[in-house]
Amino acid sequence: MSIKNLLSYAAAPVAMLALAMATPAQADDLRDAVTADMPSLLEIYRYLHANPELSFQEFRTAAKLAEEARRLGFTVTEKVGQTGVVAVMENGPGPVVMLRADMDGLPVEEQTGLPFASKAIATTSKGIESPVMHACGHDTHMTAWVGTARQLVARKDEWSGTLVMILQPAEEIGSGAKAMLEDGLYERFPKPEYVMGFHDAAQIPAGMIGYKPGYALANVDSVSIKVKGIGGHGAYPSTAKDPVVLGSQIVMALQTLVSREIDPQDPAVVTVGSFRAGAKHNIISDEASLLITVRSYSDETRQTLIDGIARIARGQAIAAGLPEELMPEVTMDDDFTPSVYNSPEFTEEMATLFKTRFGDQHVLETPAVMGGEDFSRFRRADPDNIKSMIFWVGGVPLEKFDAANGDASKLPSLHSPFWTPDAEKVVATATEAMTAATLKLMAK
Repeated sequence: MSIKNLLSYAAAPVAMLALAMATPAQADDLRDAVTADMPSLLEIYRYLHANPELSFQEFRTAAKLAEEARRLGFTVTEKVGQTGVVAVMENGPGPVVMLRADMDGLPVEEQTGLPFASKAIATTSKGIESPVMHACGHDTHMTAWVGTARQLVARKDEWSGTLVMILQPAEEIGSGAKAMLEDGLYERFPKPEYVMGFHDAAQIPAGMIGYKPGYALANVDSVSIKVKGIGGHGAYPSTAKDPVVLGSQIVMALQTLVSREIDPQDPAVVTVGSFRAGAKHNIISDEASLLITVRSYSDETRQTLIDGIARIARGQAIAAGLPEELMPEVTMDDDFTPSVYNSPEFTEEMATLFKTRFGDQHVLETPAVMGGEDFSRFRRADPDNIKSMIFWVGGVPLEKFDAANGDASKLPSLHSPFWTPDAEKVVATATEAMTAATLKLMAK
């Protein structure tokens, strides 16, 4: 989501957010060490930003960061789930903690004007040649991954257990986590008790932390409907069965799924993003196609929506008088993104740690969103035994946030060719937060 339209932050008063950028509450040697490492980390960031790679094409990215982990003393395995990296460090008895960062860029032409802006060109899995950009901030994620690894290695006498740090491919197409798990992530390597990750946020000031216990991001399904009909001349519609009319009736009936079949307090979305049919003014086509995105949180609501789409499509076709052989075909993409569920008690525990370290005004509970993130799969693989949390780190430079008066609609979003996070604050905050969280979980 991948994460899309990450945070809706209109409810937070601008004055409070500005106040939150005051000096953090707790300063110590960890923060000093992160600050001292920032020049080196920003060199890595600029390299990653200038050299993005598309999903499942992260060859140079993976190789560069794998070598960094080897220098730090990790046992490193590459090509897990095609291009993923797993770095393991055993440091005595204790819990297994897994930290994740995603690697892939997007087929977007960068327009930030940065001196190290990407000029990369690549071919997508669909065969389309496109410029490539880290328009979702995965370059900050990877850089903080390196920063966290460095800090934890420097503090090996403070923690005990097994640290598993993974670089995941193909988050943007929702396939990377699944690929790593299917390639034996939990069988070939120590299985985690805790999984953590973060994502930069394009709607809150740089350096702030957002968190959400429970459901944080949505199930994301892509549904296609092939609406069949009987073609004919546009002047004689009585001789045909018009799939455009039938498709339109299906679109309108789908609106009742959320408004009349789902509890109003249970968020859900059914959006028809594409409706295609015909090629000429006076020809009734024999087919139309609908492309639909479906968003939900619980698996039960997801199933209600999916079943409802199939029922409505068939019911409308029956009402239109179509024979059985012309019933609509409803299909779903196999690689759906399941909803992210942050383990509530674990998330609150980490939020308390962050508030103590950064100050209450720097750490705010945020709304759940209808974007997707395949980070969810790491917990779902064994939900009874794995606790997980993904949190947000604000990336909007404070001057830009102030200039927009806190109005997210006036700021570049994630996936925008203009998205330019304050990388130094994102990386520094995330590195400190991930390091502190790991030290707490693995404290001797």
